Amino acid sequence: MQTKFSRLLVGTDDSHDSQLAFQYAINYAKENDAELFIVSVLESDEMNVYQALDDDYIHGERQALEEHVRQYEATAKQAGVKQVHTIIAEGNPGKTIVNDVIPEIQPDLLIIGSFDKQGVAKRFGSEAAYMAKYSPVSVLVMR
Repeated sequence: MQTKFSRLLVGTDDSHDSQLAFQYAINYAKENDAELFIVSVLESDEMNVYQALDDDYIHGERQALEEHVRQYEATAKQAGVKQVHTIIAEGNPGKTIVNDVIPEIQPDLLIIGSFDKQGVAKRFGSEAAYMAKYSPVSVLVMR
């Protein structure tokens, strides 16, 4: 028995694997007439203390991210996806998507990219691993 998903949530950034996840989500949504939600997270933990306290800096970063996500939306619509929505969230990507975005949107599939870490970073896990472990919905990790 094959499961058919009707509400897809895809996490996006500029990584290669995230782009694979996005392309897969577009194709699946188009072929199955599924609703597509595109999320990107403004990572506040990557800002230094001065940037985090500067409202103009945060506003500029958020505005740039919103424009980037609108480009993803346009790409999905041009590919033939009928129902496309975008979400901008702030915080740690894994925790924010699992704890805030998924409960709000209630997708039935989360599609995310993963990337190979090098050296000592391999031992610390990844956002994809966190989401796969703690997500209350099915997760597809693209590599």
